[in-house]
Amino acid sequence: MTTLRLLLVDDHPVVRTGLAGMLSAEEDFDLVGEAGDGEEAVALVRKLKPDVVLMDLRLPRLDGADATARILADFPSIRVLVLTTYDTDSDIVRAVEAGATGYLLKDTPRAQLAEAIRATAKGETVLAPPVAARLVNRMRTPVEPTLTPRESEVLAAVSRGLSNAEVGRSLHIGEATVKTHLIRIFGKLGVDDRTAAVTKAYSLGILPPPTG
Repeated sequence: MTTLRLLLVDDHPVVRTGLAGMLSAEEDFDLVGEAGDGEEAVALVRKLKPDVVLMDLRLPRLDGADATARILADFPSIRVLVLTTYDTDSDIVRAVEAGATGYLLKDTPRAQLAEAIRATAKGETVLAPPVAARLVNRMRTPVEPTLTPRESEVLAAVSRGLSNAEVGRSLHIGEATVKTHLIRIFGKLGVDDRTAAVTKAYSLGILPPPTG
């Protein structure tokens, strides 16, 4: 039997205790760590190398979507399963854009959660029915990608030929934060690199065309 190494991320100790109890009943699960915020989650992933991270979204210091993006930027083979009480469009889209493999709600029954974790470990997409319905509706009514003000600042700096470190210094943010913003920008624009992101942003009018 293959044992799956799990990291549990939730800012409520009572919730973590309850989930830990549920997960410990499964013989093929090994709960290797718990984190109470996004920054701690990123640090523990680096240390413990879990197979699956169960990630809440509303977290102190670094929220679940940004923590997911940062984790997957460094460890793309790790799977992240969002487990939250929130099913709003913005929460779902941010988590999916960050690279989460699955998105479940906290009222998911134990047996279903266990199977979802196993499926997530295999790279299979797992979505709660309300979440799947919202994503389908968004696909039926596509909208032009929009960047946050900070994402626009980052991309504008990149268009000037600045490196991640230089972008961070110019905007007074960390290089890791720049990297996280770029991952989200790539996801929104449907591109894989900085040059393509800038080109797409020019074509969509997200960035003003270069002069001179």
